[in-house]
Amino acid sequence: MLKFDQVLHAHLSGLKEAVTVWSETVSKLEKTKEKAETGLQGKADKADWKGENAGVTQAFVRKTAKEFGDALTEASSIRNILRDAESEFTAAKTELEKLVAEAPGKGIRIDQDGVVSYLIHPDRRAKDYDGPKPEQADFEAMRSAIKAAVDRANNADDVASRALRGLVGSDKMNFSGTSYDSLKAASKAQDAEDAHAAYELYKKGDEATPEEIDKLNALFKANQKDPYFAEKFALEVGPKGSMEYWADMGDPSDGSRLGVDHRDKLKELQTNWSLTLATATHSTSPEMEQWKADVIKAGSEPIQTRGTSPYGFQVMSNLMRVGDYDDKFLKDYGNGLVVTERKMTHDGALPANRAWHQITGGPSHLNWMGGDLGNDPMIGFMEGLGHNPKASTDFFNSSIDLTPENTKDDKKLDPFDYFTKDRDWPEELNDKGDRTKEPGYNALGHALESATTGHPYDADPEGLKDVRTKENAEVMQKVVERYGDDPKYMHQQPGIDDSLGKMGAAYIDELNRSLETDSDTTMEEKKNSPFGFNGTDGKSRFGSEFDTGLLWNRGDAVNFMGIVAQSENGHSTLSAAESLYTTSVLDQVGPKPGSTFDERDLTDARTTLRIGSEAQGIMDESRMAQIDKDYEKDSEEHKKAVGRTTEWVKFGVGAAAAGGIAVLTGGAGGVLVPLAAETVGGAVTTVIGMEADDMAEKYEKDELLKKKSDDLSDEALAMGKENSLRPGIAYANAPGWSEKDRNYLDETLVDYVRDARLHARDNSLPDPYEKK
Repeated sequence: MLKFDQVLHAHLSGLKEAVTVWSETVSKLEKTKEKAETGLQGKADKADWKGENAGVTQAFVRKTAKEFGDALTEASSIRNILRDAESEFTAAKTELEKLVAEAPGKGIRIDQDGVVSYLIHPDRRAKDYDGPKPEQADFEAMRSAIKAAVDRANNADDVASRALRGLVGSDKMNFSGTSYDSLKAASKAQDAEDAHAAYELYKKGDEATPEEIDKLNALFKANQKDPYFAEKFALEVGPKGSMEYWADMGDPSDGSRLGVDHRDKLKELQTNWSLTLATATHSTSPEMEQWKADVIKAGSEPIQTRGTSPYGFQVMSNLMRVGDYDDKFLKDYGNGLVVTERKMTHDGALPANRAWHQITGGPSHLNWMGGDLGNDPMIGFMEGLGHNPKASTDFFNSSIDLTPENTKDDKKLDPFDYFTKDRDWPEELNDKGDRTKEPGYNALGHALESATTGHPYDADPEGLKDVRTKENAEVMQKVVERYGDDPKYMHQQPGIDDSLGKMGAAYIDELNRSLETDSDTTMEEKKNSPFGFNGTDGKSRFGSEFDTGLLWNRGDAVNFMGIVAQSENGHSTLSAAESLYTTSVLDQVGPKPGSTFDERDLTDARTTLRIGSEAQGIMDESRMAQIDKDYEKDSEEHKKAVGRTTEWVKFGVGAAAAGGIAVLTGGAGGVLVPLAAETVGGAVTTVIGMEADDMAEKYEKDELLKKKSDDLSDEALAMGKENSLRPGIAYANAPGWSEKDRNYLDETLVDYVRDARLHARDNSLPDPYEKK
């Protein structure tokens, strides 16, 4: 694997010279081949030899003449591979040299390992510095360009080295005769070879040895993002072939030990198989278009193994839990899946679990990635949507024609309503051996996360941006309406609360914007609101109707935040997001550190802290009320739950803040929090770096349990109030303020926080959920 400095400082003169030498060799062999064919072989063919001499010598001469042709073919192939490799290496090297030369002019430094940083860090800039001030987007663009150049060189190196080894071959007595007219042709030939090798291993089914499964995984990994390999493999195996293979792997009755002794290998294989098929679906060739149609057609058909008979949809859904599937295919697949389920349940007259009972035999083990066995096909499909934001957004904003074969009726189904309200999600067997609905609702939450944020739910936090669109916001409006309407929806859907917290965090700006209004029902923002994410032109990212209009009213915002905060996960995520967002707004609307200001200049700062503190009060009160409902007063469980209510402060510590986004890495994939200001070294980063108080650690376990629950609750609410002071404290202590201004701001802003906490109790908070 080539590294940045190796590509940048590569000496390519030797490779260039090799291309020249091989070109000369090709010219010489062309002449030699011509002489061998017209001279040596031509004379042998015309010779009137008889007997044994004719049978041996003529064959030998013909074979020798052919070797000259094979030698020319091999030499030409070597020259072509070296020529194209040299061209690719040169292009990659030139690109890196260009980037290194341009970086200082952009205020960027690139070190010897290709790591990008500030040329002059903001903390070390002189007061009169007027040089370039790179932003996060500039760093990301530079990293992306460097990676693309290094990847280009590595791809060329991998293909060329494999092609050259293949050309030399293991036969020392004969030339290979393999022809490559370019590096690209060699790459495609290697893909086809790997795809066929994978197919040969596929044919072994669950009779394959663990070592053969390792080989299959290695082939998938080596070609993970290669579209040609993926398509060749998908077509060679066929739509039903993939289903039959995976169903056979999940049949516990045929004596295979793979699922017993090598679950980790099957987990890896499921991941790799899914990624390969996902890549293949992006092909628009006629063969792949037919493949996609056949997959959906086979979904309603049973896949028979020795002892099981899962439906095609059950099998295929478990092969789309990871990977970037084609958006149109995912939507078509989902529509077909829903139509099939509705037919099998007689339009909902029967519960969903009745639809997916296997016709014959026992249950299959179709999912090896953990969480459930994979019998409900909606779980795998939702995981697929969770990794494909555009498809997920489109799916939840669309309607499904339940009778596509009938053009005269208008029988439609709303996917959002169906999955969040109407569908009775089946219980699945989880990793602990318990039957629970959590796997289904957990997957639904992942799909809604991607639909509302525009990112895969488990995306790498590094480099994430705020990419929310009007379409994403339309799904979020539905989420707030559904889950803010009645606590039962969240509490009766185990596993969805953490996703609701993340969705709320991603829209914390718009929730604050709604909280600022004086009426619970108005859909117009308070004039000149400091909240919401508007561009420099004052326009909303969600469309002109939201320049002053709200995504939801104050009453809906209070209900949603209050209900989500009833859960420990939701309270933790929303609290951390609120703290960071409030701090970022202060950075934007408050007087800049070091400037002069009067009382009127603090109006927006007061508003910001008032709403932020009120929001935190809403969440704290809601969580406390739910704890009282869930646990008996003075019980150990009650006290522990109360003690954990302030631990969210840890969640935001160490979060990355840049490019208008803060990423809390306390959860899988990170929690996105939109920021109102793009600051470096300001109050946002100050509050992130502050030491986290942890109330639960203030007491030894025995001492904690000795306290009365009411006393402990009072202390926790007081600590919650202290934590809601953190944005104001961070702002007042930002570098640049004089000691006099710092003390004044601290006192003034703290007073507003204390007053705002009282307003939280004025809200009509949602009732805690009472378990039946």
